[in-house]
Amino acid sequence: MSTTNSNEVFGHPKGLIYLFFAELWERFSFYGMRALLVLYMTKQLLFTDDMAFGVYAAYMSLVYVTPLIGGILADKILGFRKAILLGGVLMALGHFFLTFEQPIFFYGSLGLIIVGNGFFKPNISSFVGDLYHEGDARRDSGFTIFYLGINLGAAIAPLACAWFAETYGWHYGFVLAGIGMVLGLLVFNRGLKGNIFGNKGLVPNLPVYQKKSFGINQGQLISVIAFLSVPVFALIVKFHEFEHFLVWIISAFLIAYIIYILTTVNLKEKKRLIVAVYFTVLYTLFSAIFEQAGSSLTLFADRNVNLVGMDAAGTNSINAGFIILLAIPFSLLWTFLSKRKKNPNSAIKFGLGLVFLGLGFVVFALSAHSIDAFARTSMTYLVLGYLVLTIGELFLSPIGLSKMTELSPLKYVAFIMGVWFSANFYGHFFAGKIAKLTTVTEGETNIFTQGIFGDIVELITGITPEMAMQNSESYQQLYSYLSVYASFGVISIVVGLIAILISPKIKKMMVGVH
Repeated sequence: MSTTNSNEVFGHPKGLIYLFFAELWERFSFYGMRALLVLYMTKQLLFTDDMAFGVYAAYMSLVYVTPLIGGILADKILGFRKAILLGGVLMALGHFFLTFEQPIFFYGSLGLIIVGNGFFKPNISSFVGDLYHEGDARRDSGFTIFYLGINLGAAIAPLACAWFAETYGWHYGFVLAGIGMVLGLLVFNRGLKGNIFGNKGLVPNLPVYQKKSFGINQGQLISVIAFLSVPVFALIVKFHEFEHFLVWIISAFLIAYIIYILTTVNLKEKKRLIVAVYFTVLYTLFSAIFEQAGSSLTLFADRNVNLVGMDAAGTNSINAGFIILLAIPFSLLWTFLSKRKKNPNSAIKFGLGLVFLGLGFVVFALSAHSIDAFARTSMTYLVLGYLVLTIGELFLSPIGLSKMTELSPLKYVAFIMGVWFSANFYGHFFAGKIAKLTTVTEGETNIFTQGIFGDIVELITGITPEMAMQNSESYQQLYSYLSVYASFGVISIVVGLIAILISPKIKKMMVGVH
């Protein structure tokens, strides 16, 4: 890679700026729609909480499993550029089709976004890694800046789309999300036309791409199959109660393909790949807890928090807002510490990420100490909890993105990026299970109100099951939310501390990767 000043902006490759804005607008569309989805299902489509959580979990988990396929197809046939363009078109169509309220359009739209994200998400992240040569000290900083783009879109979108939905109707909120996706495509295409990326992201093997199958070349055939697969994913979301079968199928595929890769690489690459899998497992736990944000935490904010200055959908922007404030300071911090050889290694950062995530959820649970007569809590705890878990996210998520591109064998980099995003597939699947624990059945409490977890919940919240049962249904719902948050917060803290303790062994297996 050329490192002349003419090819750099703010000390980073020029291509990073275009990928930054393309991802910003794509995430605007994704998070704008996500902020509305559960509220739309429960308030407009009149789904029960249980059904809405099921659909949401299935949709969000599938959004992160298709990158496995999109990563492989980009590695072998499409290249990053064509995969990103195909994914963007599919996602834009999905957002616009949500403006029709019929079930076929609702589930079909989710199917389009699921397939489109599979082509877009892993390959734009891999493209960022491709801009830096191996061992480039700017890589972590570059990915943190890229992560800022993700969260600028994620911060603006819930507020803007929620305002449009509230003022003009649900469908206008979805249209605004679709416009965001189109803007992302236009920015990326402008970078391509300006030759900003040089020879990066091109079709990896032109003869393979042009090889004819069924009368058309393989590259075009992939586009046709992508559109034809949309109904399949739409049906999986509709019949989400059977999604666990897909979890087993995906797990078998992942294990088999990773074992195959391990047989084709050298010892150093084997060790690094095992660490990549370990980081993915930790990220799965992080995601399962963190992703209450779009489901149970949104309903918690709607029903049991005294909101000031925003509605429940808008609370989805709090996390992203804090990332906007903190991403650049964190990026500068890693660069500052690296120069002084005091930058914590990635294994320690992952442990700290889980500790801060857990502390954030403990803060949510501490809101029990501000309950009013209407079973509502102070918004201060919601904001503080989001601040603490955002610090955890910045220790873990952008660093994970960066490390996947370093730890994976070169010819499998997009697939391993897909493996990283599979943590979100598993995370959202389990997040749906966690969210369902917060639903209230009259006269019953969840499993986290008994035994050792019951003691932990009482210590943090000051509430016992007997106290909750003697109060209103709203109070019982609040207790259900807080007991789950307190318990999983403590679980996250414990796992994070264990990860920090074993970090020296993990660092040794990374063989030179920091």
